[in-house]
Formats: sequence, C-alpha cells, structure tokens
Amino acid sequence: MPDYTKSEDAIARLSPEQYRVTQQNGTERPGSGELLHNKEPGIYVDVVSGEPLFASADKYESGCGWPSFTKPIEPAHINELRDTTHGMIRTEVRSTHGDSHLGHVFPDGPRDRGGLRYCINSASLRFVHRDEMEAQGYGAYLDQVEDLA
Repeated sequence: MPDYTKSEDAIARLSPEQYRVTQQNGTERPGSGELLHNKEPGIYVDVVSGEPLFASADKYESGCGWPSFTKPIEPAHINELRDTTHGMIRTEVRSTHGDSHLGHVFPDGPRDRGGLRYCINSASLRFVHRDEMEAQGYGAYLDQVEDLA
C-alpha cells in the first residue's frame, strides 16, 4: 500500500497558487485551471499526497469553469465536509491523506451518471497520463481509465 502523506517537502514544492488552494481553502479563477480542458486518458491525484482522486473516464464538461467529475476513483480518499462560508451551504471536498482542499461537490451533475458534480480546482490536482501510471505506482487503476483511441 503506497504511503500517501502530507509532508513539509511536498508543501514546499507547491506553487503559490497550489498552496493558496490546497492549504488555505482557496479557489482558482473560473476558466483558469490548466487541467480544465485536459481530455487525455489517465488519473488525477492529490498534488500534495499523490493519492488517487479522479479518473479521466469520470471527467466531463460541466461549463462551470473548473474540472468536473461524476465520482471519485477511490471514495476512501475523499472527505466531504459541510461548508457554510460565503453565505452558502455547500459540501467541501478534501483529500483524506493530504487534507488538501480540492473543491466542492454539487447535486447538479449528469443524472445518468449519479447526479453529482465534483467541481475541483486544477491547482489541487496532478494529472498522471495512462502511459505513466504503471511507472508512477498507479497501475492498479489502469482498468478505470478508458482507452480513447
């Protein structure tokens, strides 16, 4: 079992934007995230701990301005917490091991795929292409990454 932990080294390697989002509960500007339009096959892992969070097969274009997913690749790696900031009641999504702020989950996703929209900041994610998954220790998740070819 890989060791997905939050370390001082990992925190030190974050860009200012990654730090602001994951460690200070920030939100990147809509439409600004580098992974928003990524359509490559692979998985999305926590930028701090490396724990697997979402698969490309579950990513879809929601039009909200942030990468959106219908479900986590590994539900145990996602914590959902009540968030009452900004005068709203929302459900915050955090990584279990890295305790990174990822984004929020909303009940307005595709009905035929469970009805949820995990609205996630690109800055909290690192994309691992299918071709790199085995080498980086994510081979167990290859069956959850569809072949788009």
